[in-house]
Amino acid sequence: MAMKNWTAGTQCVAKKDHCKPKDGEISYHKGDILTLVGPGMRKGEYTARHNTTGEEGQVSGSNLREREALRIDPKLSLMPWFHGKIAGQQAVDKLKPTEDGLFLVRESVRHPGDFVLCVCFSQKVFHYRVIYQDNKLTIDNMQFFDNLIDMIEFYSRNRGAIATLLLKPKKKEGLKSAETKLLKSGWLLDLSKLTLGEIIGEGEFGAVFAGEYAGQRVAVKIIKCDVTAQAFLEETSVMTNLHHKNLVPLLGVILHNGLHIVTELMTKGNLVNFLRSRGRFAVSVIQLLRFALDVCEGMEHLESKKLLHRDLAGRNILVSEDGVAKISDFGLARVGSMAVDNSKLPVKWTAPEALKNKKFSTQSDVWSYGVLLWEIFSYGRQPYPKMTVNEVKECVEKGYRMDPPDECPADVYSIMTSCWQTEPKKRPSFHKLRERLEKELKLHT
Repeated sequence: MAMKNWTAGTQCVAKKDHCKPKDGEISYHKGDILTLVGPGMRKGEYTARHNTTGEEGQVSGSNLREREALRIDPKLSLMPWFHGKIAGQQAVDKLKPTEDGLFLVRESVRHPGDFVLCVCFSQKVFHYRVIYQDNKLTIDNMQFFDNLIDMIEFYSRNRGAIATLLLKPKKKEGLKSAETKLLKSGWLLDLSKLTLGEIIGEGEFGAVFAGEYAGQRVAVKIIKCDVTAQAFLEETSVMTNLHHKNLVPLLGVILHNGLHIVTELMTKGNLVNFLRSRGRFAVSVIQLLRFALDVCEGMEHLESKKLLHRDLAGRNILVSEDGVAKISDFGLARVGSMAVDNSKLPVKWTAPEALKNKKFSTQSDVWSYGVLLWEIFSYGRQPYPKMTVNEVKECVEKGYRMDPPDECPADVYSIMTSCWQTEPKKRPSFHKLRERLEKELKLHT
């Protein structure tokens, strides 16, 4: 068998149990995730860290397979059993040959907006109307659910008011189960190992909690709306492809109450609050340059993968326990430039051509990076102070640019203004920006 040549940082899935470790080895179970730290002591071995126990030691390469990145696949569905708007008779035809527990969910033709759960039991198909009331779904007015994913999960484990447990989803033609794919590729985590703590953030898509997963401190973004959860599946696919010290790492997902996205916990919060609460007496210019460089290196990595962030701003940069800045929220990260809803665009951070013609590119990310630099060197002030969003739009279009923050080094301000060239082609790449910042850091150290 050819030698596997994995580099440090590669995540692997254990192919079998290894419960009686020899000296220097670590124990693991089939399906556990291990991160390679470097080559092992002997040929064919690696030094690895167990993602959940944190234990480090030797592992045989032949017991591991690489954790696959997920491809963005529009056929991947969190609800492969959802068939959209079809009539009762069509549902009955789809559930042939009948077997107990075979089921699908459809949107009601007679009662638009309501759903129907269709399930086979003793050669018959039962249709349960799912009523939508007070933002909850219910079949029997006893059990209430936030979304369909939740409801199906519940009735797969409890019979409740229906004829039989839901045993086998009837997939809509052409759809693949995201759950199966996540499980196979090693990204589906085990709900029983998760403990949720306090809320640390509220997004428009749901709350973010601090928590613990198998002993590791984590942040958990919970997306309850199933349509949004489906959209976030794409964000998750993007994150499985990205490994870089300046990007917040994805640990995996849990399908329960919608979608839980589990990432490493960045204990020092977002960069804006970090700088505001400490101020210029506690944080040196060298530290500011390091933050700027951290973000730049993360963005250079996205640039190399031809990915855009589209919402680069201080609030989306998180600071780790050891003071490293990492980019989070690839919520809008997409390959290439797709149309985005303009009302949601963060105007003060968005390049003029992106606001005007929705032209997103690495160059528009560079513009946002210039604004982020201004936030860093002003210790977390709101950009374009005292100006309304509409004033900013108008003035920037006419050529207005922000003044340097107090005591900002001249070279850093000139980097900012280079990011704010009107002509996108004239803005530097993240690669070039990194070189300039490294030079600047040498001058200050």
